[in-house]
Amino acid sequence: MNHAIVYFDGVCNFCNAVINFVIRHDKKDYFRFVSLQSERGQQFLREHNHPTEKLETFYLQEGDKIYGYSTAALRLAKHLSGIYSWAYAFIIIPRFIRDPVYNFISEHRYKIFGRQDRCMIPNPEMRAKFL
Repeated sequence: MNHAIVYFDGVCNFCNAVINFVIRHDKKDYFRFVSLQSERGQQFLREHNHPTEKLETFYLQEGDKIYGYSTAALRLAKHLSGIYSWAYAFIIIPRFIRDPVYNFISEHRYKIFGRQDRCMIPNPEMRAKFL
């Protein structure tokens, strides 16, 4: 099975909560996760000419396609179980409207939700989902 890879801000409390939510609702075991602060995450950012210090978004890699910002969030939701997959319907809203909302949350996530000094350490049953 091909897995999508979610590259996320590993020190962001909000991001970690979202990753835990995704794992709970990923009934098809579709997603794998990489912290952007990790060696693999930093390599990904450099290879795709994204900033390595100021993390503005998470990235979703599906095959050879890479998505960021609101498009990544909606494509991720598409693969979740239950009602959460319905969020993908918001893809019909143009990016120039969706992305400013996403960017506002992204810019204030540390202030609102806080951050950790280091990336979370997944528990043993979650470890296989992290690359």
